[in-house]
Amino acid sequence: MAPGTDEVVAEAPGPPSGEPAGRRRRHPWRAFRRWRHRRPFGAGLALALGGAEILLTQRASISVVLAAGADSLAGYVLPIVMTVCGLLIVFNPRQRLFYSVIGVLASLASWVTSNLGGFFVGMLLGLVGSSLAFGWLPDRPRRRRWLRRSRARTAAEQAG
Repeated sequence: MAPGTDEVVAEAPGPPSGEPAGRRRRHPWRAFRRWRHRRPFGAGLALALGGAEILLTQRASISVVLAAGADSLAGYVLPIVMTVCGLLIVFNPRQRLFYSVIGVLASLASWVTSNLGGFFVGMLLGLVGSSLAFGWLPDRPRRRRWLRRSRARTAAEQAG
């Protein structure tokens, strides 16, 4: 009984390890998953990986590029822009439309300037990532899984 009252106060059960209720261990993977689902993570990752792949397929050293001029410098600048846009899409999703348009333009321009867009792989990753970021909607309601609904229906039909 609580002091001064006639009602019984039930204590909340604590964690099984004997720790107080306020000191439960938080799982970092769950926090990361929650953070990741609130932004276009896959889109930004695809765009950044496309830029990194194009950058890694470049064969000329930077001294050769600087001697050749600004035309060959674009082969290094565009994949860097793609990678930065991919990271910005993940970390600043409110500006995803602007970054995705820049990512599409950089991906298409890499076809001419960077070994056919990193032998098409980097260019396609950049295009897919930019398109996914452009189409991502942040305020959509969560969908229930179809399987759960069908199970609930069958259980209700069998009970009634």
